[in-house]
Amino acid sequence: MAQSFSSLSDQAIENWDSLHNSPWIRVSTGLMGEAAGSDDILDALRSEIRELGIEVSISEVGTTGLCYAEPLIDVHIPNMPRILYGNVRPDQIGNILRKHVIGGQPIKEIALASVGGSVDGLPKLEDLPMMQSQIRIALRNAGQIDPTNLMHYLAVGGFQGLDKALSSLSPEETLEEVKNSGLRGRGGAAFSTGTKWSFLAGNPSPVKYILCNCEEGDPGAFNDKTILETDPFTLIEGCILAGYATNASNGIVFIRHGHDSPIDRTRAAIEACYASGLLGTNILGSGFSFEMDVSLVGESYVAGEETALMEAVEGKRSMPRFRPPFPAAYGVWGKPSNINNIKTLSYVPEIIRHGADWFASIGTEKSNGTAIACLSGDIRYPGLVEVPFGTSVRQIIEDLGGGDPSGKSIKFLQTGGPLGGLLPSDQFDMKLDFDEMVAAGAMFGSGGLIVCNEERSVVDLTRTLVAFDQMESCGKCFPCRLGMSHMLEILERISEGNGRDGDMELMERVGVNMRAGSLCGHGQLGYNPVASAVRFFGSEFTDQLEEKNRSSIPSFVGPLATRRGSQINGYTPTSIVKADFVSKLQPNSSETSNKVQE
Repeated sequence: MAQSFSSLSDQAIENWDSLHNSPWIRVSTGLMGEAAGSDDILDALRSEIRELGIEVSISEVGTTGLCYAEPLIDVHIPNMPRILYGNVRPDQIGNILRKHVIGGQPIKEIALASVGGSVDGLPKLEDLPMMQSQIRIALRNAGQIDPTNLMHYLAVGGFQGLDKALSSLSPEETLEEVKNSGLRGRGGAAFSTGTKWSFLAGNPSPVKYILCNCEEGDPGAFNDKTILETDPFTLIEGCILAGYATNASNGIVFIRHGHDSPIDRTRAAIEACYASGLLGTNILGSGFSFEMDVSLVGESYVAGEETALMEAVEGKRSMPRFRPPFPAAYGVWGKPSNINNIKTLSYVPEIIRHGADWFASIGTEKSNGTAIACLSGDIRYPGLVEVPFGTSVRQIIEDLGGGDPSGKSIKFLQTGGPLGGLLPSDQFDMKLDFDEMVAAGAMFGSGGLIVCNEERSVVDLTRTLVAFDQMESCGKCFPCRLGMSHMLEILERISEGNGRDGDMELMERVGVNMRAGSLCGHGQLGYNPVASAVRFFGSEFTDQLEEKNRSSIPSFVGPLATRRGSQINGYTPTSIVKADFVSKLQPNSSETSNKVQE
């Protein structure tokens, strides 16, 4: 018999309260924390706690988004505000435990901020430059909960949206809430999520799939992986709600193989949901069933395109399909499918929980809700920020990001991933808005904002972006396969001072043909970096052609033979879908599980 939601919620709150009744330390782990040394912090904590003979609960959590301050530890003592320590070293752990945990005196000299109360001499977390003006929805639990502990997620309001939908909303009403919220896809295309779901909902097929895209191969983007390793439950809840709204009973989370922490935590979260009756047959006694698993694929960047993603899940090389038919009619394994980015799905639980009007009231008229921006490059405070649409680019990079740490002026931004564009400093008053940024040639896309100061070469960065795009082309479409290589060849000789008259016009002709003749967005948008760079910084290309301003900045890309040869010779990554996953989810497999066929 399925456990009721109220029973699960009561257990979670009891567990949550017990954690707060004794010392509790949260350590920011995951990809960012590990890179900064969080594993050493954990080892030091456990060793010192044993030596001191004290009882302290330790939880591994995801990053708060303050990447510049990793590794972070969050110390809770009953009846005191939490204290956040940043850039912690292993040799500081013993002192923190003795003075703060045992002695009850925070070490203000090394503390970053207080949480949940005021402490003299320390700023509150929400008052830190990077945290100001943020409205956290998809990142609401980042750094707060153990991403593998279902009780933590339930205690902070998790699965309330699902309970509401299953108990008081029909699938049609759930879909209507998503439509009315104005939620648009966060994967780059920014298509209406509710409209996209309606295509699948209208298909009467008994077997349908919800696919979550977490390929995230964009340089400078790290929000998808961050959600998975900080709060995979919000994604799971979003997938279930998408299934309920569209009458789909199967979910697949597509993750790039090698991202160990996001993979492990997502799998653990899925297992916890199965064990508690939040996944599987007859969820919460509602009669609705939903199965879910993870697809691990070692593929190329183009696997982020929805039809190429489906090919990869099926164990094939990720190459785009001809459309029509569209996924809602013919998707993974020939079954109707819907594909959304992880961020898109992570908004859904809160939309259902709080209502469409609440979400629609945030942001701009046509870009509702919040935007998650990944700040990197020449910036004082690199990390993640979640701000309402309508926030200016200048506010993000100067107020939240702190500007250039050396005091140099910011020259331009690279936005929207390697297929995005450049945004010069005189455009920084532009608001975060899907349509406004596209009109400027600098699409928001994946949310990556790579900040470049006055010393950076536009020509060199453009060459780097095109080199990435060329290497990641799957090669199926001739205009993309040859066009990317041709543009890179031209940019190489321009950057080396060997440019020719007519090179700029030639790149434009190549780009126009790529846009017209490519099957997917990789080729269609491949000219974007060059077009925006020339639009705003055409003089730099002219100077390079005239050998007046040869860049002294070393290239960020490797030898030409390495970049281009790998693609021309056909050595692209191939899918490595595990056999057990295929046998579990593929409808035509002899070993297909009964639960998938239902």
